[in-house]
Amino acid sequence: MKRIAGLSKLAVITLGVLALAVATLSVFGNNIRRLFGSSAEALVGAEHANGGATAHRQFQRKSMKSFGANHEEGSSAVPAPAMVMAPAQPPAEPVSAGNTHAAQRPNPFTLTSEDRFSTFAVDVDTASYTLFRRQVAEGGLPARDSIRVEEWMNYFRYRYPAPEEGDFRVDLEGAPSPFTPGRHLVKVGLQGRNLAKSQRKPTHLVFLVDTSGSMGQPDKLPLAQTAMKLMVDGLNEQDTVALVTYAGGVRDVLPPTSASERDTLFAAIDALTSGGGTAMGDGLEIAYRHAAKKAGPQRVSRVVVLTDGDTNLGRNLTADAMLASVQGYVQEGVTLSTIGLGMGNYRDDLMERLANKGNGNCFYIDSEREARRVFQERLAGTLEVIAQDVKIQVEFDPATVRGYRLLGYENRAIADRDFRNDKVDAGEIGAGHTVTALYEVELAGKGENVATVRVRAKRPGGVEAAEQSFSLERSGLHGSLRDASANLRFAAAVAGTADILRGAPQAGDWSLATAESLAEGSVDGMSDRAEFLGLLRLVRERTSQSVANGGRY
Repeated sequence: MKRIAGLSKLAVITLGVLALAVATLSVFGNNIRRLFGSSAEALVGAEHANGGATAHRQFQRKSMKSFGANHEEGSSAVPAPAMVMAPAQPPAEPVSAGNTHAAQRPNPFTLTSEDRFSTFAVDVDTASYTLFRRQVAEGGLPARDSIRVEEWMNYFRYRYPAPEEGDFRVDLEGAPSPFTPGRHLVKVGLQGRNLAKSQRKPTHLVFLVDTSGSMGQPDKLPLAQTAMKLMVDGLNEQDTVALVTYAGGVRDVLPPTSASERDTLFAAIDALTSGGGTAMGDGLEIAYRHAAKKAGPQRVSRVVVLTDGDTNLGRNLTADAMLASVQGYVQEGVTLSTIGLGMGNYRDDLMERLANKGNGNCFYIDSEREARRVFQERLAGTLEVIAQDVKIQVEFDPATVRGYRLLGYENRAIADRDFRNDKVDAGEIGAGHTVTALYEVELAGKGENVATVRVRAKRPGGVEAAEQSFSLERSGLHGSLRDASANLRFAAAVAGTADILRGAPQAGDWSLATAESLAEGSVDGMSDRAEFLGLLRLVRERTSQSVANGGRY
């Protein structure tokens, strides 16, 4: 009995100690956890908004995992207590190990006897070319995986005939190839109708700005602020702008505000500062939620993301997760522009994919001049879609064409059987946009018809697509390249340069000297073409040096 009593006494004491421990943890547990670094706030940090700027930030660790709960709209985390020693000025956010790109295998040469159809979605993105320009201007050469031929060609203006009716006009042309004897180049060009500023639909923009620590460099957040102000300057009075930021959390900086209230908008933009982690996925979801409130057939509702593309916090870290979280809003008519900034940790692969799936466009801004080009000179095309889910199918006549190869558009390929499947997503054309595609073809036989080009597109918000058909006859092919338009010759120079630099197998014996000669004769008084010619000359010098030193080119 004494032993049992002793055990009972021991049990009572043990239970008392346990109860005291539980009470201690309930009262002080959060502080203890923070002290030993296991709290989300201690690892990720907290932001406090004050007058449009971040007033306080805790040290934030850059990681590919999320250690804390997502910040909801208008919420703010509780700061860590004084026992957590945070530096007065947090260090710069660690960046990813280099820029990331998605490699694309160049299209093969295809025999028409095996497959006479080539089907793809249009693409008006230009980020790949602007990245190339920056890399060359800084003394380097472009990474092969960063080169997307279609984005190089579509960076430039082409003097195509304007549509006489409808949303766009197709321009077809062919001539002997300057690169491969015995082959021809066939150009398919689309010109979208232009819209005057007064003709644009009312627009609601939601600027989603990355204010994480990696955006603190001069060519990132400061350039983003300049770009946004240029865009505001180009808007109409009936347009509205909202501003959302994301770093360790998401913050609503400005509700929908009339574009005429420039002082209010500019003050909010100028007050942005950088610091913290990168909850890009959470920010995208909230920005789309805001944009969807004003989406409709008579209004343009667009999210404009300005970021280096890095993401490391929140629920939606991958492109798939981000796309899944906003897909419903995309179907409601919200469009997207992804604006890339900076170097070192630029997520080119993520930005391009988001734009493709978000019914939008992808740009890279390397200077104030490029910001002015995208957000002022070509604002209508950046903002307003005139045709969506635009697909092109080229049917080559086996009696005339032995084989063909499409230069670029690898990640825009569509199964031939899905050309008339209007549920399959495709590309968008903005007001005034031009789209250019270039084929390398090998003629054979005596047939008269070279190719039939079919274009299928929906009106914005439409469900069913309309289809148009155009033919290129053998008699329409130029006898020599000199007889071809400056459009074809310049497109050939650009596409040839891109194919050579990305190491396309079919371009293994092509020459940059040939591309330079083509560009020289097709500048046609355009400043952007003249700039390309200057860049090409620099590339030729560097590739010659690289080969001489045993390099890859």
